[in-house]
Amino acid sequence: MPFGGGSSVTGGINPPDDDRYKGVVTIDLENLNRVLEVDPTSRAARIQGGTFGPSLEAQLKPHGFTLRHIPQSWEFSTLGGWIATRSSGHYATHLTHIDDMVESLRVVTPTGTIQNRRLPASGAGPSPDRAFIGSEGTLGIITEAWMRLQGRVKFRANASVSFKGFYEGAKAVRQITQAGLYPANCRYLDEKDAFFYGAGDGTESVLLIGYESADHPVDAWLDRSLEICGDFGGVVKQKAGTGSDALETSRSGAQGNWRNQFRYLPYLMHVRAAMGIVSFTFETAYTWDKFEAIDTEIMRRVAKAEKEICGGGILCRRFSFLYPDGPAPYYSIMAPSSHEKNIEHYAALHKAASDALLELGATITHHHAVGRSFRPWYDKEIDPGFIRMMQAEKQAVDPNWVLNPGILFDRPKA
Repeated sequence: MPFGGGSSVTGGINPPDDDRYKGVVTIDLENLNRVLEVDPTSRAARIQGGTFGPSLEAQLKPHGFTLRHIPQSWEFSTLGGWIATRSSGHYATHLTHIDDMVESLRVVTPTGTIQNRRLPASGAGPSPDRAFIGSEGTLGIITEAWMRLQGRVKFRANASVSFKGFYEGAKAVRQITQAGLYPANCRYLDEKDAFFYGAGDGTESVLLIGYESADHPVDAWLDRSLEICGDFGGVVKQKAGTGSDALETSRSGAQGNWRNQFRYLPYLMHVRAAMGIVSFTFETAYTWDKFEAIDTEIMRRVAKAEKEICGGGILCRRFSFLYPDGPAPYYSIMAPSSHEKNIEHYAALHKAASDALLELGATITHHHAVGRSFRPWYDKEIDPGFIRMMQAEKQAVDPNWVLNPGILFDRPKA
């Protein structure tokens, strides 16, 4: 089992729970923690897979660069883990997935080391890196990666905008995304989520939008976004750009409240569990043409499950990441339970939500990875032909099936 930070929320680092294997070996990558080389001309760096987020940024800072990939688990997760699980980070649009930042990989497999050529792009067959990005430790251990870097942020512009209805604001968000404006932050919270994060009073949905650049002012991009919001009834509550302290504004008011809650919410998970509360999130993605119908049905089904299983609860949602062809909604559940029933209630609500996603045509996960938790639904989502392709790949690099067995797929029966 390759082990980076151990922050998986889907059982990705848990061993199989059967007796097929005599033991488990965990390979800790903690000491592979350095930025080995920086190429300032091409703006790239060779970084070891066990490097944690804060250490990675601290080592890049003297060179004037940043990876700027900041998932919620940033403090406790590693570069190799981000790549192996196809994590999503700081950017709500454009450079969302770690995929976009990988230039080449070095992967150790049971049959040998695979080193991909470092190139900005190539049309020479399928990308070798793609075989390992998202492989969740099943094909090899990512020991090094050349990563594309960015200049450190110098210019910012941001705002918070309120909407009377969630679906009206969603139309504005879609137009912003399809206009090619590429906001770095474009978090859109429904009424309950905004209230929960201290970004609103519970009567309106709230859009938190921000732009950043290492090269030029970004006020014009923000202004155009706010024009679009106005077309759909959006009201600007807070705004800052080049002429004011946009960094400070992002840390105060609605934006600051959301930012602080988002960063520290994971620390409260144990507190809620101790209070007997079932609390978890599930995230997905689907196309814009299906958005309102799918979202409405997900909200209906999960709220119904909360009432039947726990007697009620809170269900809210937000957009965390956005694409021109669809959103990546993030749903949050909190429901009353007890110490005795907590796991049982969680499993039942998790199943209800996951069943709804697959039946309605959404993906089982946008960025949390599959792990062991989502395997039953992943099996239904992915074409069996592709599973056979992955099994063949594994047979070639791991003939004894010792790397993270049971993640993504099983060994074919003899």
